[in-house]
Amino acid sequence: MIRVLSLTILFVITFVPTAIVAQDFQGVATYKSHRKMNLKVGDGKETAMQKEIQAQLAKQMQQEYTLKFNREASLYKKEEQLNFRAPSSGGIQITLSGNTDIRYKNTKENRYTVKKEFMGKVFLIKDELTPRQWVLAEGTKNIGKYTCYKATFTDSITSTSFTDKGEITEVKKERVTTAWYTPEIPLTMGPADFGGLPGLILEINDGSLTLVCTKIVLNPDEKFEIDEPKKGKVVSQEEFDKIQEKKNKEMMDNFKSRKKGSGEQIIFIGG
Repeated sequence: MIRVLSLTILFVITFVPTAIVAQDFQGVATYKSHRKMNLKVGDGKETAMQKEIQAQLAKQMQQEYTLKFNREASLYKKEEQLNFRAPSSGGIQITLSGNTDIRYKNTKENRYTVKKEFMGKVFLIKDELTPRQWVLAEGTKNIGKYTCYKATFTDSITSTSFTDKGEITEVKKERVTTAWYTPEIPLTMGPADFGGLPGLILEINDGSLTLVCTKIVLNPDEKFEIDEPKKGKVVSQEEFDKIQEKKNKEMMDNFKSRKKGSGEQIIFIGG
């Protein structure tokens, strides 16, 4: 592991392109998302409805994002797409609300701002960047023309759902996130909230979500500003997490109360 890190550092020092050293360096990376869904309908038996829902979800989960960056800051957001309603099959039609989050990161000042709409309100989540405990691993692969190196990060996540009896339950499980980064673009940037590696992250996979870079333009002809979001209620990450947890619990409780005696069928969606 130490050998891999040493080689990476040597590569960065020796082969940093002149364009990246330039004071006015800018770039735009385009990412596409793919999410693996674990769909359970009712008792979990596979049905025609389940297959149809799975197909519609898979299509709607494919989104495109852009990461605009310079040597000190970045701005990550979903690209706007034409909103159309796909024809339903068997009376089933699913429309998911789009992720309108705008994520600003300033690595020089070690902070971030996320503009997020939640329950009809706009929040500005402002906090310090927290470094992940990445483990540099053996292995390389090419993404486009860039040679990428592997790194992993392990944490735990908690998901909330209903049992077969309609009770709310929480399940905690370990999650391993794999990143592929390129020292050929020696910036500690990446998509979503990922970063902190000795090179731009071009691919992320956490077991259910995959983000893959499909295009990079360095020093585009049309220059741009990386503007930090300004409008919204300012909260810390901890404050927002508490607000979100409270609202989600209220929604789960309301759904549980409504379901009793109604004969509704529960659909679980998860990674």
